[in-house]
Amino acid sequence: MPPLSLEQARRIALAAQGLHKGRPAGPVTSRTVGRTFAQIQLVQIDSVNVLSRSHFLPFFSRLGNYDRTILQRMSGVHPRRMVEYWAHEASYIRPEHYHDLLLWQRRAWVGAGRMDPGQRAAIAAKILDTLANSRPLTASELTARIGHIEERQELNWGWNWNAVKRVLEHLFEEGLVSAAARTEQFERKYTLTPRVLPHLDRNGDPDPAGALHRLTEAAAQAHGIGSIRCFADYFRTPVKATAQSVEHLVRTGRLEPVKVAGWNRDVYRHVEAVLPRRAVGRALLSPFDSLVFERRRLEELFGFHYRIEIYTPEHKRRFGYYVLPFLLRDRIVARVDLKADRAGGKLLARSAFAEPEAPADTAVELAAELALMAQWLGLGKVEVQPTGDLAPDLAKAVALG
Repeated sequence: MPPLSLEQARRIALAAQGLHKGRPAGPVTSRTVGRTFAQIQLVQIDSVNVLSRSHFLPFFSRLGNYDRTILQRMSGVHPRRMVEYWAHEASYIRPEHYHDLLLWQRRAWVGAGRMDPGQRAAIAAKILDTLANSRPLTASELTARIGHIEERQELNWGWNWNAVKRVLEHLFEEGLVSAAARTEQFERKYTLTPRVLPHLDRNGDPDPAGALHRLTEAAAQAHGIGSIRCFADYFRTPVKATAQSVEHLVRTGRLEPVKVAGWNRDVYRHVEAVLPRRAVGRALLSPFDSLVFERRRLEELFGFHYRIEIYTPEHKRRFGYYVLPFLLRDRIVARVDLKADRAGGKLLARSAFAEPEAPADTAVELAAELALMAQWLGLGKVEVQPTGDLAPDLAKAVALG
């Protein structure tokens, strides 16, 4: 097979993520959202709400103006089409991946392992008994319900969680409790896992190898094209074990080795991945979007160096606090720091920077995308602040509307 050009590899990757085409012309239905979720396999959850909760943004990027309550129904109403678990960090995943991830995800850092085993067991028993006889409860509601009193401690682990919260997260990791929904304050409402996934067979024979084969293929489908490290990063599975699954998928004809111009590592293409003749999409990408998960792949494919600067001191930030890459056709052409000023009814572009060789229509297309995002967020106007080399042209394009 002749080597793929970098442009071809980009189009394969964009098509696999549903970012190569324009948005739906008509209203976005729950079926449309479900198909998009099935394509990208997972969405990462994050508590930062400076613009919108991170799991809402990938659907806007691909579908445009849609009703966010669709996701709340998909994750909070039976039969659920998305459930919470550890994957690429905390994520909403497809229910069929839940059992497979139980076999491969271990997040010991939640802190329950540092507790006295007797205390942990006693609290776990109270939690499970309470949840068996109640509606879904938050950690604070459970703490009150079981009568747990604890002096607040300032520690470097567990985000200063109390013992109930730490044990809850341990039970969540073990698959004994799950998130039934989230509150307005984004707290998990916990319940027993069989109430969220009534058909889950926890007693079936575990098949770790088969589980990893399925997770690796799902990651490869979501990538279209990528390396072993790319596929492992998607669900955060071990790289060495994922390499064995890749070999299995090559032997069984689900993956094929390919060459990509400029990539000096082994690359694989999923057999169902499509290569569009051109890419015509336009999207603002969340810092937690699955297209930008693996930063090395992002830089190799798009020549785009990207870091989230949320945890960087303000005076050291290059581009801003919550910076979204702007995808136009088959290139990432700009980046913009966004904030939803809900009190003022404005979408603020606090900075805007063009990438080298950005096309002439970058500011106009970005202005149109910002107008669509403001409409989706229920904000009345877009305001561009004068930071960044793209800001003056973007402000003019926004003013022209």
